[in-house]
Amino acid sequence: MKILMVLTSHDQLGSTGEATGFWLEEFAAPYYVFRDAGAEITLASPKGGQPPIDPKSDDPGDQSEAMARFKNDPETQRKLANTEELRHVTADGFHAVFYPGGHGPMWDLVNDADSIRLIEEFYNSGRPVVAVCHAPAVLQKVTYRNEPIVKGKRVTGFTNSEEEAVHLTDVVPFLVEDELKRLGGIYEKAADWADFTVVDGRLITGQNPASSSSAAKELLKLVEA
Repeated sequence: MKILMVLTSHDQLGSTGEATGFWLEEFAAPYYVFRDAGAEITLASPKGGQPPIDPKSDDPGDQSEAMARFKNDPETQRKLANTEELRHVTADGFHAVFYPGGHGPMWDLVNDADSIRLIEEFYNSGRPVVAVCHAPAVLQKVTYRNEPIVKGKRVTGFTNSEEEAVHLTDVVPFLVEDELKRLGGIYEKAADWADFTVVDGRLITGQNPASSSSAAKELLKLVEA
């Protein structure tokens, strides 16, 4: 089984002067779910090389088993430091694509023509597309049969109240929950910060960092089926 993971290259949190990037747990947890299942994983990002890790995602209070494993895994650290440039990647040979969140994707991957092309290649050929937390934002400009890919689909993603809790409502380009609804998605959510993943056909979305493992496990079930 071959899985493509696409990470952000964007490291600035709007005009706040603060750093952002991808959320470490949302990379590490799915990565090890896939690796432990025997999958071959390719990492890519718009600029290639080392994608920025959101420093907040590595706070002492937010450590997890998967993050600890990553920090003791020089091979995966090297792999992450050398992601492929997205423009050189096609869906050929992969079984599915997975997008970890963090705030970064809201600025670069949302508008990235290569990312949009890739998602459409996977989805149109019957392969699963997975996005967690802020990453469902990358679906904003993706279409299927000339309609937004999320239209009429059950979806989830970072909630308005979760964004409010981290005081970034006025910093992000848009709110994930509002945008999924605007595009015609049937938006669902659980309690803030609860593990909640929605599967609708070959589209899988997770609400927040806590949902990254369950989203990865749902992906494995789909591919194995």
